[in-house]
Amino acid sequence: MKRLFLLFFAILLVSCAGKNEQTPPQQPQDTIAYQDAVDFPVYGKAYNDDGPRYRRLPDSLQGVVRDAVWKLGCNSAGLYVRFRSNAPEIHAKWTNTGYSMPHMTECGVGGLDLYAFIDGEWRFVGSGFDWEGTGRTEHQRKLVGNMEPKEREYMLYLSLYDEVKSLELGVPKDYVLEQPVLESPRNDAPIVMYGTSILQGGCASRPGMAHTNIISRRLDHTVINLGFSGNALLDMEIARFMTSVESPAVYVLDYVPNSKADRIQENGAEFFRILRDSHPDVPVIFVEDPLFPHGIVDKTNAEDVRSRNAAQKALYQSLVDAGESNIYYVSSQGMTASEDFVDGIHFTDQGMTHYADHLTPVLQKVLSSVKR
Repeated sequence: MKRLFLLFFAILLVSCAGKNEQTPPQQPQDTIAYQDAVDFPVYGKAYNDDGPRYRRLPDSLQGVVRDAVWKLGCNSAGLYVRFRSNAPEIHAKWTNTGYSMPHMTECGVGGLDLYAFIDGEWRFVGSGFDWEGTGRTEHQRKLVGNMEPKEREYMLYLSLYDEVKSLELGVPKDYVLEQPVLESPRNDAPIVMYGTSILQGGCASRPGMAHTNIISRRLDHTVINLGFSGNALLDMEIARFMTSVESPAVYVLDYVPNSKADRIQENGAEFFRILRDSHPDVPVIFVEDPLFPHGIVDKTNAEDVRSRNAAQKALYQSLVDAGESNIYYVSSQGMTASEDFVDGIHFTDQGMTHYADHLTPVLQKVLSSVKR
């Protein structure tokens, strides 16, 4: 009997320890003052009004773009809120649809990611996600705490594969939330990137690790993320939407993982023409399909990737031969390593970093040539 009691007691202790490990204690909420994030600027959008605040596509495109593109355009990928505070801790409340995926973290799909400007650079300081399991639509978390109370600039990245429907920021009473003073990342000349689930952020562990957001911090430029999971099919409606961005610094076309060779051959030139005719001086970068690790043994996959990249290269070369200038090409050679993937297609944080490493030098070269 004594042994049974001791065994029961040990199990109880382990259970409590596990629960405490998974659900860290929260600040009593009556000491936290919340403010609607609509009071602070949101960046990464290609438009300012016309619809809910934390969507990538405006209401005017509903019924114009394909339904799958519209639904993905409601995701908040690449959007971030900027603010300033002197508080020792930062809290957030947000609502979303409760969407989840088996191969991506809750934090990446529907969570938040907080960066602070420290020692001249943006540094990750905390993330927000729900410890209570999938499917929840209302969330409340302390993002960071125990800080020295001093003025800091913050950047809060929003969810990659869900729509943030509402957002409130909280700090302890007697501290303030203020408008940002630092103009970083610069927003006057955004990098506009069009692509697939990889570009949208799959499968970064948290929003700040999407390669578009890594690039944004490295180059100090806002990146407009127009990644549409499984649906980067060279839709002309999206090309026309991209032209509506004021003063784009560069267009990056990274659609090949979704677009087969025949689609690139049929639609690629027209898609480019829409961009070039609207913004004749804006550089355009064409990106190849990554070489996926299973292509080493999967001959069908290897041939498919080869044919897509051959079509992309042929499109680029035809534009060069036609006299187009200010266009660039990024090969897949050296783009990724064999262990950069979650499922053979989508990236881990390591893969996202390698992808950003591959694209950043080209973007630096292009941006240095842009006169502004």
